[in-house]
Amino acid sequence: MTLRIGNASGFYGDRFDAMREMLTGGELDVLTGDYLAELTMLILGRDRLKDPGAGYARTFLRQLEECLGLAHERGVRIVTNAGGLNPAGLAAAVRELADRLGIPVRVAHVEGDDLTAAHPGSLAAHAYLGGFGIAACLREGADIVVTGRVTDAALVTGPAAAHFGWTPTDHDRLAGAVVAGHVLECGAQATGGNYAFFQGRDLRRPGFPLAEIHADGTAVITKHPGTGGFVDIGTVTAQLLYETSGARYAGPDVTARLDTVRLAQDGPDRVRIGPVRGEAPPPTLKVGVNRLGGFRNEVVFVLTGLDIEAKAELVRAQLTDALAKSPPAETRWELVRTDRADAPTEETASALLRLVVRDPDQAAVGRALSGAAIELALASYPGFHVLAPPGKGAPYGVFEDAYVPHGAAAHVAVLHDGRRIPVAPPQDTRVLDDLPEPALPEPPAPGPRTRAPFGLVAGARSGDKGGNANVGVWVRTDEAWRWLAHELTVDRFRDLLPECAELPVRRHPLPALRALNFVVEGILGAGVAAQHRFDPQAKALGEWLRSRHVDIPEAFL
Repeated sequence: MTLRIGNASGFYGDRFDAMREMLTGGELDVLTGDYLAELTMLILGRDRLKDPGAGYARTFLRQLEECLGLAHERGVRIVTNAGGLNPAGLAAAVRELADRLGIPVRVAHVEGDDLTAAHPGSLAAHAYLGGFGIAACLREGADIVVTGRVTDAALVTGPAAAHFGWTPTDHDRLAGAVVAGHVLECGAQATGGNYAFFQGRDLRRPGFPLAEIHADGTAVITKHPGTGGFVDIGTVTAQLLYETSGARYAGPDVTARLDTVRLAQDGPDRVRIGPVRGEAPPPTLKVGVNRLGGFRNEVVFVLTGLDIEAKAELVRAQLTDALAKSPPAETRWELVRTDRADAPTEETASALLRLVVRDPDQAAVGRALSGAAIELALASYPGFHVLAPPGKGAPYGVFEDAYVPHGAAAHVAVLHDGRRIPVAPPQDTRVLDDLPEPALPEPPAPGPRTRAPFGLVAGARSGDKGGNANVGVWVRTDEAWRWLAHELTVDRFRDLLPECAELPVRRHPLPALRALNFVVEGILGAGVAAQHRFDPQAKALGEWLRSRHVDIPEAFL
């Protein structure tokens, strides 16, 4: 008995017609949609300030208007976290839509994640719930289940638990579903999107992934026939490493042991995920707390031709003097040398000097900055101009993690007929300790080496978790793993990425995946909404690492 679960959204703003593609492209039992991220919760929180009836992903409703009839005809149930901060509101809107279209569907929702009242001063504080509220809705006959902030993998563990009758103590089975859910959650990233070794593949329009889940928790990751992209061990490995840390991948239902994951190619566009070991979940729930951190503004000066450093020094001194009476709380300058000598175009002869300011007071980063910057137009370096004039200053958010006992969140399944089913917290829990360092292979025998980009041998995928970033690095052969495991130490990682040199860095080897996962603490400041660095979600941190030159054994090239 196999349960086929597909994904049609990896974020709020993903490909609009993916829902239709997944419903018409092949067989499915359940279709999921992941619309939430740390930044999305902040955006929805600001929406709710303007309209208390808002707070959910409106795109989902528009997609459903086109596809609800298809899902009903094909018997596909839909599970989504598009409810965001207002799952009851979205569930009501779906019922109104179904009534207007004349389609008989039962809509349920899951609530209890909203802990904003317990975190004074927060814009939105939501616990990451597990999948058993979803399971309760499905067991009671729901055709559509809307949730708020659940873990991304819960969109898969819930349907799997309902279908196979799993209980909270089926840790290994749940862990297998968590791993499958983690692979599906980012949509086309599992089918070749954002993939390190993308060349030579047709990735103009990757299809969305699906998982064939079995009663023992094992799964096959695949996609509908004829859709673009591809699924292989590399694409699945890359997504497994995305936004994770150590070998213990903790969630509210189970802690999945990533060090036990085994992957095998099971045919074209099919990767089998073997049995995964699971452990009891930790005794606490993670809460994502979003606050308004203040206001920010920026201006980018264009420096063209000769004397780039001197031009940057001049305008920096001028702005510092102009803002001296009331300097912003935080000021950050960054010179990006995009210029080339003897360049054939003006743009390639130009460098960019970026000034970012932050302050609790909007006035300190608004008119004060815009006036000071623009007043320099005829009184600064030769060729003075900016990419765009600074505005009045925009609010920015701060994200932080908090942890509460499971019982602090009143996890409830609200059924289509109004009945409310409380979801009990797990009875078995386990404190999340680090695992001992796994045994590493012997290093390769000495031999000739060539200085070359690291990415000729290694793939990488990076992402954000609050203010931290992770960089997952993997190789495709056992011999290359013997080299990687000893070559890429924490010190070497810091050498290759100097922005990480003064930050705490932890390394987590995953030998079964031929992978190393690095967690860099604090590199993203107060999280993506604070825009601490120009790549605020660390999406390209791994690609920067792959571009650095190292001494690679010639046998691998």
